[in-house]
Amino acid sequence: MLALALLRDRRYRIYWIALFLSQLGTWMQAATQGWLVLELTGSAERLGLVVALQFLPSLLFSLPAGVLSDRYNRRNLLLLTQGGMGLLAFGMFTLIATGWVRYEQVLVFAFLYGLFNAMDLPVRQAFTVELAGKERYPGAIALNSFGFNTSRLVGPALAGLLMAGFGLSWSYLANALSFMPLIAVLLGIPGQSPQTSANGAVRDALEGLRFAFGHPLVRQVVLLVGLTSLLGMNFQTIVPAYARLELGLDAQGFGLLMSAVGLGSIMAALIQAAAAKARPKRAVWGSLLLGCALLSLALPLPTLWAAVALGVGGLGMITTLINSNTTVQLVTPDRIRGRVMSIYSMVLLGSGPLGAYLSGWFMDHLGVRWGVAVLGIGTAIASLALLRWAWPRSLSSGEPVAPTPRVASD
Repeated sequence: MLALALLRDRRYRIYWIALFLSQLGTWMQAATQGWLVLELTGSAERLGLVVALQFLPSLLFSLPAGVLSDRYNRRNLLLLTQGGMGLLAFGMFTLIATGWVRYEQVLVFAFLYGLFNAMDLPVRQAFTVELAGKERYPGAIALNSFGFNTSRLVGPALAGLLMAGFGLSWSYLANALSFMPLIAVLLGIPGQSPQTSANGAVRDALEGLRFAFGHPLVRQVVLLVGLTSLLGMNFQTIVPAYARLELGLDAQGFGLLMSAVGLGSIMAALIQAAAAKARPKRAVWGSLLLGCALLSLALPLPTLWAAVALGVGGLGMITTLINSNTTVQLVTPDRIRGRVMSIYSMVLLGSGPLGAYLSGWFMDHLGVRWGVAVLGIGTAIASLALLRWAWPRSLSSGEPVAPTPRVASD
């Protein structure tokens, strides 16, 4: 398998391990942040506002980040973003540990953290291709997704234990420290500056936009990801509210529900790791599975079955994201990859602010179960509509993609 072959590459293996540790800390902090807001406010809508502010910079700044990624040394940009997020996490640890934390401070932290993340994601995705090589990229994205979702499984559970035993601040400290191995690894990797563009920044950005929305398959994938992210991927809002307000669980129980999402996500990553191809149509089926899983949460489920439903939702979500991301990366020329992936990130994360707020609003005004059901219905309807379009069943690295008509014959 391509994923296992990459682990035999010492440089990539060390990078992957360090990235996993960073993501582990990030998921510990994400789980704790949701619980912190509910302790401070008791409101799902206010939690949705925090998540919305964290995703808002991706809507505003992802495209400029893509231009920077194609113009400047990506390794150096990652050092900036990883260091900035580490300092912010340490600042929140200090506020919580001293008892000075307030809801307004969490809002500011979420926005600033999201600002660094808006830069980090498109740069890191382009850097991964640079490090692994385009021919090994399907294996790299499967391997990275496995690490990301293993951290999604383990991180919230660890956060639940830390919150129950020592308080909320320690997850933020763990996240601050988790950036240090990746920064050390990046310092040991020689950076490569992309070719200098003769165009201005605006023309570079427009070139990326023209490709993303002019290429039929990329356009379809971006629309799929945008709708699924808007309606179905808001687990940072849904799971804390469902755990505390619907099931009445403590912090440890909430951590286990978040881990259930991670377990389903790992299953999706393992399934994809066995393949050397992207499967664009499978991305649509994953979105439909996610919608059905959310819809099932409208039932009065006991905790165990709620965890199963969330696990199925995680499987559907990552099936969509792995196949969507790999598809876009494989059909995008090297010289504009940073800009195109920034558009992908802008749609994926930029739809988060509205999606997170809508999720909280629905749960506050319709009740948690019926609020989640509305999101599931919307996700399922969008997926069924998109299934009517033409989707290649598989796509290998370097494989040309013919223009696809808007409506499929099958």
